[in-house]
Amino acid sequence: MKAVEQDRTALVTGASSGIGLELTRRLLSEGWQVIALNRSGFPQDDSRLQEAQRRGQLRVYRADLADFGSVRQAVAQLQAAEEKVDVLFNNAGGTFPELTFSPQGRELHFELQTVVPYILLMELKALLLRGTLKTVVHTSSEAFRFVRRFEPDTLERPATFKKLTGPYATTKLALTLWTRELGPRLAAEGIRLLSVDPGGNNTLRRGKDSGLPLPVEFLMRWFFPPPSHGASLLYEAAVGAHGLPPGAYVSKGAPKELRFREHGRSILERVRAIHEREYLGAADLRATRETAASGR
Repeated sequence: MKAVEQDRTALVTGASSGIGLELTRRLLSEGWQVIALNRSGFPQDDSRLQEAQRRGQLRVYRADLADFGSVRQAVAQLQAAEEKVDVLFNNAGGTFPELTFSPQGRELHFELQTVVPYILLMELKALLLRGTLKTVVHTSSEAFRFVRRFEPDTLERPATFKKLTGPYATTKLALTLWTRELGPRLAAEGIRLLSVDPGGNNTLRRGKDSGLPLPVEFLMRWFFPPPSHGASLLYEAAVGAHGLPPGAYVSKGAPKELRFREHGRSILERVRAIHEREYLGAADLRATRETAASGR
């Protein structure tokens, strides 16, 4: 355990499997306090994780991150119980096998990988400002290198679906573009914002449809490194990589240029509007109705 990290707290979304699970293990092994925001629980056969939960070093909040009501409830619990967040790892996501929509009616990749990271960043901003590192790392993907045509207006309700190179890739690109746009503004407030490509990792899970084309699944199964590889890249970007431009897209430890940069501002405005109109707006409306029902 590194003493310098004993008072550091990381929040990891999607922490119960794949890269998020390996990142959680790495953080715990180095003495971090870890807040996990997951839909599912941790492996019961991992005694170290179970012991970390019993000790309170690992604290778990459960939520379906594609459902705003579930997110709102978990965030409220987290805000009430936690003192600070040094690093927010917005890592939740994945490749889905078919066109699917969130409870709010938007394409599931877009909701989970583009919109919700913005909501969590904004809702947890006060906790970040109480931390020391004040860093946010978004898990991006090099899959968007295969995007030849990018139409932001189709992100919410695409007319067609392709595994990996369709909504998964375009929504990772959208996340990375709004990160680049917002990064300098948050830097002025003291918050460091990055998007990081974790590279290729074997994140296949027994009994779960990977949502990948068969040739990619074959390569992943036999040739890709374990998810600890991607976890290390996210970790190093958060604590070891300095001098990166605000909002940078980081691949193989270095900032990389992005195509379609002209869409960054419009995507940022889109996710901001969803946060204000549907996430905050729905909460205000519910509070008003509750007040009226109580007769106050």
